[in-house]
Amino acid sequence: MADEPKEATQTDRKPTPKPSIWQSQRENIQLAIVALGLAFLIRTFIAEPRYIPSDSMLPSLRVNDRLIIEKVSYDFRTPQRGEIVVFSPPSQLQRLGYDKGQAFIKRTIGLPGQTVAIHDGRVYIDDEPLQEDYIAEPPAYDWGPQIVPEDKIFVMGDNRNNSNDSHLWGFLPQKDIIGRAWVRFWPFARIGRI
Repeated sequence: MADEPKEATQTDRKPTPKPSIWQSQRENIQLAIVALGLAFLIRTFIAEPRYIPSDSMLPSLRVNDRLIIEKVSYDFRTPQRGEIVVFSPPSQLQRLGYDKGQAFIKRTIGLPGQTVAIHDGRVYIDDEPLQEDYIAEPPAYDWGPQIVPEDKIFVMGDNRNNSNDSHLWGFLPQKDIIGRAWVRFWPFARIGRI
């Protein structure tokens, strides 16, 4: 009588080796690396959070407002009048001691080729007064007229008499623009598009 095959018993099976800590955490580490890489790419090329450190943009933006700055649209078009831009200090501000990594936020007023003038408490573009319902108060100074050079813009803070802007240091090179203010995400009571 032939021997019948034995059924494997539990003691005949080799035990599965216990995974090392490295093996058990490998997937989590890979996910973390991918997430960090995506965060870096998004912050560098697409959007980034910023906060408002001064009152130069009152009443539109308040101190400690938190914003999302969108970085893509100006790769395809120039800033438009009325848009709020975030930018690195141009060379004229760096000569005054501002750090290249510091960011400024102002409203776009004059575009390349336009003539900007400020007098009698009004801003004029090509001799036409701007309607500005977003400013804290009319400017208490005169400036210009001057033509905005090619590849530059003229920017001003909404708090006209308390803003370090183009009327003090000149035109902003478009290459120094980081992006445009897109959405306010803090405080919750004022969440929304800019």
